[in-house]
Amino acid sequence: MGFPGVWMTESQSVVYRVVPKCACSTIGQIMYYSDNGDYFDGDIHDATAGMHKWALDDSKPLITDAVKAGETYAFTCVRNPYTRILSSFFDKICGIQRNGRRYRGNMVPMLIQKYGIDVGGEDGTEDFDQIKSFRRFLLFARDTIRFRRPMDPDIHWSATSGHVSTFIQNGGRYNKIFWTESFNDGMQDVLDHIEVPNAIKLKDVPRFNESEGHGPKRAHPVEEYFDDLSMHLMYEIYKRDFKLFKYDFENPANKMPIGEIDLDEVHAKLGD
Repeated sequence: MGFPGVWMTESQSVVYRVVPKCACSTIGQIMYYSDNGDYFDGDIHDATAGMHKWALDDSKPLITDAVKAGETYAFTCVRNPYTRILSSFFDKICGIQRNGRRYRGNMVPMLIQKYGIDVGGEDGTEDFDQIKSFRRFLLFARDTIRFRRPMDPDIHWSATSGHVSTFIQNGGRYNKIFWTESFNDGMQDVLDHIEVPNAIKLKDVPRFNESEGHGPKRAHPVEEYFDDLSMHLMYEIYKRDFKLFKYDFENPANKMPIGEIDLDEVHAKLGD
């Protein structure tokens, strides 16, 4: 299986396991800048040079050797499940993508037909009941994850722990897992542990939020999207994410973690 979703600087200073909707665009740009002295012009996910990626054939053996040797600093970044799935909904379901089309072609029309969701019209600009529509999307997300129907789960709403686990199960070990919610502190700790050819001041780094502007803005506080049933579905889908990464399941209004991530626990529970 190798190391899907893994990026590495060309200088091999650091290895990063990408987790969608967890500041991956900003992290990738920081890695790119650290080697090249400037940011990639465009979406870092489209870069095919200036950084090693598992998706690039020439990068695979280099990433494999670095991870197996265990000498390259390895990290990833996680996010509160409540805000992560809301972000996925507004970006991927309600939003028009960079190519001017809906995400994954006929998926949104299928959701409209089978689950009765609303996405704000053809271009996502019309008013609609965001809470009602999101809760129906959440039912769909649960169906994809638990039953793989009516399709396999998408990387943007499949569990964070699932993404994180592939790196461990194939022989990698994380030196650091930090939270999107305290991004600068976590990313600075990573930078402090590696050689950075081009110095970076995190307070000056733009936020490369590639999904910003794709869809309608969230009209309500996070907690208003989650009633008792929605929270039950969230626990069914993301129980391991809440527990391992120390997020507050009981209070959707609290996006901040309520404990410290135990790396030994993460490796033990995700390494099976």
